[in-house]
Amino acid sequence: MIERSAAAQTALVLHPDTGVLDEMRVSARLEEAAGLAEALDLETAEARVEPLRKVEPSTYFGSGKVETLAADLASLDANVLVLDTALTPVQQRNLEKALKVKVIDRTGLILEIFGRRAQTREGRLQVELARLTYERSRLVRTWTHLERQRGGAGFMGGPGETQIETDRRIIADKMARLRRELDQVRRTRTLHRSRRRAAPWPTVALVGYTNAGKSSLFNVLSEAKVLAKDMPFATLDPTTRAVRTLTGRRILLSDTVGFITDLPTELIAAFRATLEEVAEADILIHVRDMADPDHEGRKADVEAVLEALGCGVDDDSDQIRIEAWNKVDQLDEEARDDLVWRARLQTGPDKLQVIATSAITGQGLSALMRAIDEALSLGDERLHVRFAPSDAAARAWVHENGSIMEERIDPETGVADAILRLSGPDAGRFRQRFPGLEQVFEVDAVD
Repeated sequence: MIERSAAAQTALVLHPDTGVLDEMRVSARLEEAAGLAEALDLETAEARVEPLRKVEPSTYFGSGKVETLAADLASLDANVLVLDTALTPVQQRNLEKALKVKVIDRTGLILEIFGRRAQTREGRLQVELARLTYERSRLVRTWTHLERQRGGAGFMGGPGETQIETDRRIIADKMARLRRELDQVRRTRTLHRSRRRAAPWPTVALVGYTNAGKSSLFNVLSEAKVLAKDMPFATLDPTTRAVRTLTGRRILLSDTVGFITDLPTELIAAFRATLEEVAEADILIHVRDMADPDHEGRKADVEAVLEALGCGVDDDSDQIRIEAWNKVDQLDEEARDDLVWRARLQTGPDKLQVIATSAITGQGLSALMRAIDEALSLGDERLHVRFAPSDAAARAWVHENGSIMEERIDPETGVADAILRLSGPDAGRFRQRFPGLEQVFEVDAVD
């Protein structure tokens, strides 16, 4: 992990190109790695793609390349090497020894960012558990004291116990404690979700690649003030707000942690509870940064994570999917018009709903809310009721939870014949709460 200090840290950022990815994806990965380094307040002296024919088990790069890197680091006056790949503990240790600088791989980089950004207790516990999982694998002759043996008897280290065994035991104890605390936090989160389901308001989750603009959209739609910055992982802790759609329908809107290519396995496991918000949502809005040249590659990465959560397009799920083609304000007029046209072509009765949006200019946001309304109205019911002047409480309840589509009031008696539109659960609640108002023979499903 990178030590936090007041001293300036300058980095050489490399993406090793093994020839597996196409040129566009390689360029996108390098740009992303530089952004991750910047998010850690590292000053990037240079960021480049480094061709790699063969991975060496001991130092990742061959001896000649290691010598070249040492010279480059010296000429750049860089004291950190960022490698956009996963290093083994041995490779990381040998590179640091040969280059005499701090070496951090993609996993360590992302873990450090998560550690700095997590705000809630659950987020901090999850990050700490992931960090310990990562560090435990690096207790292989990494520190100078690991070969010492601790003698004597007692609880804290038996006779002949090596320091590495002691350190592993200490980390295992910490991880066990963190898991117990996380279990308690998750039980609380599950209780909160159960209460929300009992409301019962439909849930809408914003998902997407990191820095796609989810938090900016969330803030505009919910009038919240969640941190929204042009940087990776600005949001790590899920936030939920009650929001009303254009028709007055009440929903719960959730902002979630962004996905990323090759998310460390330690973090996938640690954040599974957080991602349960996604798995349980009624509607998923996949927010895509359409100004990103590699937006199709980013979409594939997000779809892979959703599939792992059981929320894939081909999964047997009742979830409704909407795509928000975001950041259209960053495109020129011709590209923006073309994008809006393509979004319309992809939207149809049997197709995925696609809407071009911008949280900055507000373009497409009303259409996005209408799409949410339309998706949620598929299971709505239409009720024909008769309101007497004394039924003010029932009328107020309908305005709070649904809508009055049509109404005719008798001017002499004040009795109103009304057609209500309510969701399936709300229609059931209305019948229980106000028996006798509904004209049962007139009830049917909304087309």
